[in-house]
Amino acid sequence: MNKKIFLCAICNINSGTCNEDCKFCSQSVRYKADIERYKQKPLEDIQQEALNAYKSGALGFCLVTADKGLNDKTLAFVIEAAKAAKAVAPNLRLIACNGTATLKQLLALKEAGIDAYNHNLETSEAFYPQICTTHSWRERYETCENVNRAGMVLLSGGIFGLGETQEDRVSMLESLASLNPTSVPINFYHHNEALQLQPNPLTTDEALELIRLTRRLIPNAQRIMVAGGRELMFGERQSEIFEAGANAIVIGNYLTTSGRAADKDIAMLQSLGLEIAKSVAQ
Repeated sequence: MNKKIFLCAICNINSGTCNEDCKFCSQSVRYKADIERYKQKPLEDIQQEALNAYKSGALGFCLVTADKGLNDKTLAFVIEAAKAAKAVAPNLRLIACNGTATLKQLLALKEAGIDAYNHNLETSEAFYPQICTTHSWRERYETCENVNRAGMVLLSGGIFGLGETQEDRVSMLESLASLNPTSVPINFYHHNEALQLQPNPLTTDEALELIRLTRRLIPNAQRIMVAGGRELMFGERQSEIFEAGANAIVIGNYLTTSGRAADKDIAMLQSLGLEIAKSVAQ
């Protein structure tokens, strides 16, 4: 078990405005999920979240927008948000998560001080058309390739519990391994009644085995991060994710769902004799 655990926080800087049809996502306007929707989070709110994340021990701070990908307006806002966050918490590693992106756009983010880009494959190439028809899996993979070309840190993972087969899971993980991501965020589908998918069928034991599988199939990843759905999927057994191979977690709230208070996660780590990583190299 890795004794140093990397903490990351998510900042949803634009919520619920996406026109894509991803069946797992409550931020799509197509499904009319009961979530908070806004085009641009105030910069002072972003700064406060950045400060809170840093004070809680987070090293990563992810600026997320809800859309298919970057356009000029969104790019400008992400850069503005990044500069605002850096002004109050200069030691945070800034991560952008803004959908499909060109090499030119990624280089602009890098120039603005954003160190990493998160773009998940979500599932296997074969299963992807069953959960999204408005853009292709191949576009997602190409964005990850662009991140590598830009010399940024790549975070790329996926979601388990969408109705995919075990073969799909292995295929996704093999595709991720081919991209050589530094960090692999693993999410477990958190069902919303407005969405068309069935509730997540995975058991806790199955979910733990999928973390082990991720670690085995992507051995070069510095971090296997358990992200969305952690609290719901593992309940009182959250501490077991570290024995299974995870060495990073998202603290605080997610995009449209609530996480547990950061101090509870920190207390859990302390009770297990685990340390919070103090630098991205750990």
